Amino acid sequence: MQDIQKIVNFVTTSNWLLLLFGGMIGLMMTPMKFALGIILGGLIAAVNFQLLKKTLKNMFQPDVVSERGRSLVGNVLIKYYIRFAISGAMIFLLISNHIVHPLGLLLGLSVVVASMFMATVLELTRLFFKEAV
Repeated sequence: MQDIQKIVNFVTTSNWLLLLFGGMIGLMMTPMKFALGIILGGLIAAVNFQLLKKTLKNMFQPDVVSERGRSLVGNVLIKYYIRFAISGAMIFLLISNHIVHPLGLLLGLSVVVASMFMATVLELTRLFFKEAV
C-alpha cells in the first residue's frame, strides 16, 4: 500500500511541477492566449486530481466503509460527476468566450496524463533494474 501512496504522491507533485514549468515556458515562448490556456488547463486538471484524491482518501477509510457500505460508491460517483460537469462548464466558457487557445488548453489539461506516464516509466525502470540485479 505504501508503494501506491508513493506513486500517488509522485503524480500529485509532478502535476504541480509540470504546470509550473509548462506555464513558465508558455509565457516565455507562446502568445498570451496559448500560455493562458496551458495555465488554466493545468489548473483545472491538477485541482480536479487533487479533489479526487481527497475524496477517495476520505471515503475509503475503514470506519467510513463499515458505516456507509454500498452507498459509498454512489457518493464517490456523485462527487466525481459534479466535478466533471463543473470542469466541462469551465472549459466550455473558456473556449466559447475566446479567453484561451484550445490547443493550449488541451496541452494544460494533459498535465495529469503526463504525470501518470512519468510515474509509469519510473516504476517500470525500477522494476526492470530491480530484477536485473
